[in-house]
Amino acid sequence: MRFAILLACAALAVPALAADPAYVKSVEDWRARADQGLRRDNGWLTLAGRYVMKPGVNTFGTGADNDIVFPPGLGPSRMGTVTVEPGRVFVKLEPGLTMEKEGIPMTDKVMGTSLENRDWVSMGRAAFHVIERDGKYILRLADNESEVRKRFGGRVWYDVNEKFLVPAKFVAYPPGRKIPIVNVLDEVSDEPVAGYVEFTLGGKPYRLDALDDDDGLFIIMKDATSGATTYGSGRFLAVEKKPKDGETFKLDLNRAYNPPCAFSEFTTCPLPPKQNVLKVKIEAGERYPPRKMG
Repeated sequence: MRFAILLACAALAVPALAADPAYVKSVEDWRARADQGLRRDNGWLTLAGRYVMKPGVNTFGTGADNDIVFPPGLGPSRMGTVTVEPGRVFVKLEPGLTMEKEGIPMTDKVMGTSLENRDWVSMGRAAFHVIERDGKYILRLADNESEVRKRFGGRVWYDVNEKFLVPAKFVAYPPGRKIPIVNVLDEVSDEPVAGYVEFTLGGKPYRLDALDDDDGLFIIMKDATSGATTYGSGRFLAVEKKPKDGETFKLDLNRAYNPPCAFSEFTTCPLPPKQNVLKVKIEAGERYPPRKMG
């Protein structure tokens, strides 16, 4: 009897298997890079405005008589014009003013508007670029001395837990397939979907549709922690290298991260499609809210 009790006590004293230190470090290093990326010049924490422009000439500056009114302190009353033409956006500054792109001064510029060719130009603490969304041209403004950026205390994460580094299988869809994705403005776009990933948690199967993302996969997901300990609208998850059809790989839920909308009101984040709303709690990855905002 005594021997049996000693064996039971010894069993209770056996520590749980520790997480692989190399894996924990790799996730923590990735999280540090994500934090640094968020804090960078012209990053999400610096955004100060989002302006949908009309076709033709749009005046801009801090004066109330402009078509695009920048916040006080981000330039003179009249800074210039942005002319929107089919397939072309042209910025021209008022006489005596200059802007810079990568340290090169200029007074006018045809702006790149695609994801691959997007121009940030700066004027003192202010910077802006132009993006195209479904035929609309939008000027996005940054304030690199933003109070939000100055006061930001850092992202918040769950502890790294290896149980959320799960074996998963990628199943490809036929080429050319698209699914509707709704954003926070209730705008719908049809996005190319590569396939789905399937995995198990707690002995139950789950699957997530994955969008094409260059050589990888991009997943917009929501789970039972959303709105409680994680961001209410869901989180993102990237797979750096797209697996082959039917290939098993490791899906790292410890790298789930918050969309830009968790940090700025001047973004238009996509929302998870209904098939990517899971009923399981995924207590891994980024939490919400961050340590300090605003």
